[in-house]
Amino acid sequence: MRVRSSFFASFCLVLEVLSVALFLRGFFPVPVKSSYSSKSKLSDLPAEPFTGSSPNLSKVPDPLFKRVVIVLIDALREDFVFGPNGRKYMPYTRHLVERGSTHSFVAKARPPTVTMPRIKALTTGSIPGFIDVVMNLNSPALLEDNLIWQAKTAGKRMVFYGDDTWVKLFPKHFMEYDGTTSFFVSDYTEVDNNVTRHLDSTLKRDDWDLLILHYLGLDHIGHISGPHSSLIQPKLMEMDDILKKIHGSLILKETEGALPYLLVLCGDHGMSETGSHGGSSAHEVNTPLVLISPAFKRKVGMEKPPTVEQVDLTPTLALGLGLPISQNSVGRLIQPVVEEASLRDQLRFLHLNGHQLSCLLKDSMPAYEKEEGYEQFRVAEKSHGNWLKLVVEGNTSEVLNNMGKKVLKQYLEALRVMSAALSKQMGKYDMYSMVVGVVLVFQLLLLLLLAMPEALSGASEVDLPVSSALLSLPFYLLCLLLFSVHMLVCTSAESACYFCSLPWGLVFGAVALSSALLCILVSMAARKGTKPPGKSPSRASGGGWSLSELDILLLAGTAGHTLSLAASSFVEEEHQVWYFLLNTLCLVVFQDVCRKYFRERSANIGVIGCSEDEDCLPPSKEGYAVASPLTDFGVTGADSERWLALATPLLTLACCRLLRSLNQTGVQWVHLPDLGHWLNSSEHKTVLSLLAAMSLALIYFLVQRRCSWVSKIALALGLLGVYSYRAAVGNVMLPWQHSGGNMSKGTMKARFVYVFILGIFFTGSKDLLRSQVITADARLKSRGLWEIYSGVVLLVALLFRAHNLPVLCCCLLVQSLMAQFIWKKLHYDAAQTTIMHYWFGQAFFYFQGNSNSIATVDISVGFVGLESYVEAPAVFLTALSTYAGPLLWASHLICYLSSENRSSVAVGHGCYCLALLRSVPAAAYVVLVTALRYHLFIWSVFSPKLLYESMHTLLTAAICLFFTTMEQSRSSSRP
Repeated sequence: MRVRSSFFASFCLVLEVLSVALFLRGFFPVPVKSSYSSKSKLSDLPAEPFTGSSPNLSKVPDPLFKRVVIVLIDALREDFVFGPNGRKYMPYTRHLVERGSTHSFVAKARPPTVTMPRIKALTTGSIPGFIDVVMNLNSPALLEDNLIWQAKTAGKRMVFYGDDTWVKLFPKHFMEYDGTTSFFVSDYTEVDNNVTRHLDSTLKRDDWDLLILHYLGLDHIGHISGPHSSLIQPKLMEMDDILKKIHGSLILKETEGALPYLLVLCGDHGMSETGSHGGSSAHEVNTPLVLISPAFKRKVGMEKPPTVEQVDLTPTLALGLGLPISQNSVGRLIQPVVEEASLRDQLRFLHLNGHQLSCLLKDSMPAYEKEEGYEQFRVAEKSHGNWLKLVVEGNTSEVLNNMGKKVLKQYLEALRVMSAALSKQMGKYDMYSMVVGVVLVFQLLLLLLLAMPEALSGASEVDLPVSSALLSLPFYLLCLLLFSVHMLVCTSAESACYFCSLPWGLVFGAVALSSALLCILVSMAARKGTKPPGKSPSRASGGGWSLSELDILLLAGTAGHTLSLAASSFVEEEHQVWYFLLNTLCLVVFQDVCRKYFRERSANIGVIGCSEDEDCLPPSKEGYAVASPLTDFGVTGADSERWLALATPLLTLACCRLLRSLNQTGVQWVHLPDLGHWLNSSEHKTVLSLLAAMSLALIYFLVQRRCSWVSKIALALGLLGVYSYRAAVGNVMLPWQHSGGNMSKGTMKARFVYVFILGIFFTGSKDLLRSQVITADARLKSRGLWEIYSGVVLLVALLFRAHNLPVLCCCLLVQSLMAQFIWKKLHYDAAQTTIMHYWFGQAFFYFQGNSNSIATVDISVGFVGLESYVEAPAVFLTALSTYAGPLLWASHLICYLSSENRSSVAVGHGCYCLALLRSVPAAAYVVLVTALRYHLFIWSVFSPKLLYESMHTLLTAAICLFFTTMEQSRSSSRP
């Protein structure tokens, strides 16, 4: 069966997206959980480890605190409290840390450092996975054992104000609540006022036991303008005043003989140097934890706060409130909190924590008895029993006290080791689903590789032996074998498997697909030796393949980049690889330009009567030289073309060097200052305004050339609206506006731009449909494509921050120069052009300031033009802004290859090359992350990258489908 290259590539990519989705479903682990479906109960708590013959007289420890107030400030970095600016930002809090009855810690949050996973960690004590990043957009109810459920079951009265993620996670748990959306990041005032307005009335009442306040304003300021914004200090001082008010109210309500209160100040995660979060940098994972209570000793000076895990707060609060520890908690008791209690109670608390961790260890590790922490806990438990026996017998010697302190140290060490072992055990992977996904991805990659000579041939068709494969005996035998393996795995699996839970029809389809692919691969491989491959007109010479220096660079660079992904350092700093490859590409292109315009010129001297000092004019069809219009002005067309072609790769190099300085990215050097920080400072707003205006003007000049007059007007007004929007939100200034002008959300101005974007899309779509349905006009079709492209450019200009507009400008400039003077003039084929577009798209992804960390995702662009949080447009705009670089270059590739002077063969070659470029790294990644799934650091590095690669593969599949549609319509419109 012969199919066109574009259709074949689209089919492979769609199947690859489904295979990668199956792999991801198995890879993102279910967090370590107890196998017991029920939750912890007070009646299930173990007795004290007493070894005597007398009955154990111990009971459940009494609560340490009567009331608990948790003030959670979203994105609160530890240096905002403990750093040099702590006294300026939060003076009252800093005074309590230095002189008050407090315990201060640096709480380390595990990635992903986004809100919903961190709330789950604080309430369950478990370590959420990266799949929770996706679930963060629409948080479902939390069903596993957690602190809030335990408090409600014990009759604790709870009140909550703040981020509505808590309300979604814990529905019907709070007797009073008022939630505010956490995703509308443009608002950093009302979102906190909505919490504070309840404080006065709530603090006067005595009908609650647990009060939780989640403030979002600081996080929103970080997303808007970063951690060094002038808005940070006023917001932190506002939070400090709130903490002072709460503390004062708790002190006034304290009574003699009653249990003391506990006031907790903490953050769910930190904030990177760019103001975002989600990654694993020190500023994102280190948060302050300040525990304030009259039960603690008063401090006498500032001490360096020790480091604890954020999940350690869960068992500490549970034991402090007299509640059972959540079954899935991997945290350990923060011992200084209970150090004022009796030694017997301290040991009891540690024993309860150790018992819970040991039970979780049994559920998650088959060889738990050999674990060092489990053995240490058993030794400590036995020593505890011996000590307790002496206490019951009335022994009060100093030796007994020292023995008790030794048992306490044994417990602490056992808890540390068990907690570390459980934290490394990130989760239970669905290995069967992962293996099925890996097999399908590799089969598709091999199919693309074997079909390469035919897919890139002049006919641009692939001969697939589908009929012979489906009618062969091995196909049916493979189906039976694989289906039997599936039945065996599913019936013997100890844990739930997603692939086993699918309907039998889908499973049989997957089994038949894998069997058919294997038979097709064997047939194509066997055919290689008997049937010569098709020849590509641009590459075949004398029956063989000839590779130019550019071909070697493109192949070696793509393969080298794939191999570099095996190292975590190269993943963290992947932008450096693309910058190097792009610079090398420019130099090789420059060499090709020199070879064409100087070697060929020397070789052609005298061919049609040219001397060495004369310019050779291109011959006409009759053999005579044809003069260029520029000759009349003393400049020949050959001269202008030659020098512009020579300048193009050099100008591209200069643009790339400028853009590298604009945004620091990666992990190792992201904290260093860059040109973007300099431009965004208030002192340089005038420079940023001029740069933004010049960039928007050049964008209009580069884009409007191929548009209709209606689209040109809409584009001009839209770009004016973009500048007005940036002026409204305070990024740039209008000529008549003072630097201290009022800031607004700019909603109406953004919607004004959206109207023109929709108008341009409508005009382009109308021209495109007319060219396909009414008249087969290639010129009209080309104009429609370029108009849709200009609409995408206008939308990206609206979403980009002001300092990133030069990135968009340089992107369009390089595209125009390369298309005009390189790809056409040097006659690069579709495969070479596609790979170059792919390289440029990858590099511009990082020029925007993106990285392989979730922290660089700018979620504030999801609310441009929105008054409130609406999930679908917010997700779409955020994804579009993040992948603007690859999207613009892929869109330009569509327009370039589908232009009127390009054949459908070029479109098919481009689609095939895109599919191959995405399949190679996808196959490498699914193998790599499978091998490194239990390495915590590697896992935290590669998981965000795998998400990015999956999204990029999905984007490429959509582009290839568009390629196929365009090619099919072109073929059907021919007479």
